[in-house]
Amino acid sequence: MWSLKGQQVMIPTPGQPKVHYGLGAVNYYTGETVVIIRRRKRRLEVAELLQTLVDKHPTGTIYVAWDNASTHQDDEVEAVIRAAAGRLVLLYLPTYSPWLNPIEMLWRHFRREVTHCELFETVNALLEASYDFFHRYNQTPDKVLSIIGAHSSQLL
Repeated sequence: MWSLKGQQVMIPTPGQPKVHYGLGAVNYYTGETVVIIRRRKRRLEVAELLQTLVDKHPTGTIYVAWDNASTHQDDEVEAVIRAAAGRLVLLYLPTYSPWLNPIEMLWRHFRREVTHCELFETVNALLEASYDFFHRYNQTPDKVLSIIGAHSSQLL
């Protein structure tokens, strides 16, 4: 099962701030993460993340737990679900219940380790640090499982 959530990261800039959004999913059973970082967090980007999950797992059923955000409900998302032909099952969480979404704990850890009290010289430096975090944690899935409250020995 994958847990899905987006996260906003900003760096101070003169004038209009440059905002990037991390959209990610964590596999509750393996600890694997999939994250894309985009300039916007619209329905199109959410559909892109879902398509990435479907492409990554060409067989079997993919269960995705997510909230009722407006970006999760539109034609782009529905098109990915229909194209997955029943392999993509969405499990809607109750409104305003982030503690039920495992990736929220990973985003909290990300903020503490990467962005809390940090000032990045450039957007590229921030993006590099962000991708590096998820790359390192994909190398240690047991650590991810521990962060999100799942332990591989309990899941077998």
